[in-house]
Amino acid sequence: MQTAPEIDQLLGMEIYTTQTSGIGGKIRGATENFQVEETLVDGSKAQITPPKEETQALGASLERQRHLLCVLVKQNWDTFIATKNVANQLGLGQNSIQIAGIKDAKAITAQYVTVENLTTEDVAKVTVRGVQIRPVGYLRNPLSIFYLLGNNFKIKITDITQDPAIVNAQVNQTIEEVTQLGGIPNFYGHQRFGTTRPITHHVGKAILEGDFEKAALLFLAKPSPNEHEESRQARTELQQTHDFKAALEHYPKQLRYERSMLNYLNEKPNEFVKAFNVLPLKLQVLFVQAYQSYLFNRFLSERVKAGLPLNRAELGDFVVNVERTGLPMVNISQTVTVQNQNKINEALTTGKLRLALPIVGFKQKLSGGIMGELEQRILQQEDVNLNGFRVTINSKLGDRGSLRTALTPVRNFKLLKTSKDINGLTVSLEFMLLRGCYATVLLREIIKPQNPVATGF
Repeated sequence: MQTAPEIDQLLGMEIYTTQTSGIGGKIRGATENFQVEETLVDGSKAQITPPKEETQALGASLERQRHLLCVLVKQNWDTFIATKNVANQLGLGQNSIQIAGIKDAKAITAQYVTVENLTTEDVAKVTVRGVQIRPVGYLRNPLSIFYLLGNNFKIKITDITQDPAIVNAQVNQTIEEVTQLGGIPNFYGHQRFGTTRPITHHVGKAILEGDFEKAALLFLAKPSPNEHEESRQARTELQQTHDFKAALEHYPKQLRYERSMLNYLNEKPNEFVKAFNVLPLKLQVLFVQAYQSYLFNRFLSERVKAGLPLNRAELGDFVVNVERTGLPMVNISQTVTVQNQNKINEALTTGKLRLALPIVGFKQKLSGGIMGELEQRILQQEDVNLNGFRVTINSKLGDRGSLRTALTPVRNFKLLKTSKDINGLTVSLEFMLLRGCYATVLLREIIKPQNPVATGF
């Protein structure tokens, strides 16, 4: 079993499931090398390049209703900041814009959004740099994650130094191994935690412990060697001085979330709980979810390291049903027993069920059997109290927990072409993943990066 790089291990991604040596190279050398287009459950696809006529997704109507469905195309934008800037320009609160899913920041992405109580003429006035918003039609209800099927990716891996024939063979072998296994390990990818400064799960753990001062200082002041020197220096100074007023003078303008918290703490330096409330609620929730994601990654890694299968069920494991669309029904689960194990493994083979592991919370039970013992050991190492997920100080941040499949399928994979230039070989790929799954998890299996940050993860 190949050893994952240190940063992956710190995020709980301790293993690879394919045996290929990896093709090397880089991603995101240019923004256009990483493109994402969202697909809804009705098959509608948000396109980066405007089509001649927008698909009437979700039965959108020309008759005006409360929510205007649009395609939002952004380049090099965090999803929350992009929607905030659009909302500000339209004179709306950020909650007036609803999304189905968060998209990569270092990419060109197209996704559906709904904007409350606006006309197509209003939306046409938006002029945010690097953002386009195209009206589709009107809906009665706002968009939510339940409308999202998945994402289509167009990726270029550049600066590969190996021979084209070897690269093509390795990519194809990796995909063959993934197909035989039934998918890629369903890790939460690097962007869930922040690759250049992977601290969101640490912030989340501090919140669960009720230590909002620690959480705030981690978010604001923990530097990373991989971030821009100006940001790193500003964080280091704040870490040493706890002087929020001075920090406001030095923090780069692009650190918008940090600066909004610093503004509040400059006025009320001891009100750390309320300081988090200046951030979008969705971002606050992401901190706790990042820690849940880290624990899930550790569970998944430990299962593989213990020699337990990802495509067959052991006694005490959870399995979940699969919809016709391919989406797992994580709210409909059963536990593997002596009586049902053979039948369940038959259904796993045909794709009617999938193995699942817990995303811990104050309601979600752990697995039974050997897997449950591994989960309990990890929680003891982490000193986690599951009741902490209630977050009594701010119940909006609490989480009941749920299940997540151990594997996720890769759909419509295509190795499009290879080309060569002065920097080496470029490989172009296309594939589709279901919602909540990460392209970088497949790419790490193909590339096997020694330094994920330098590679563009």
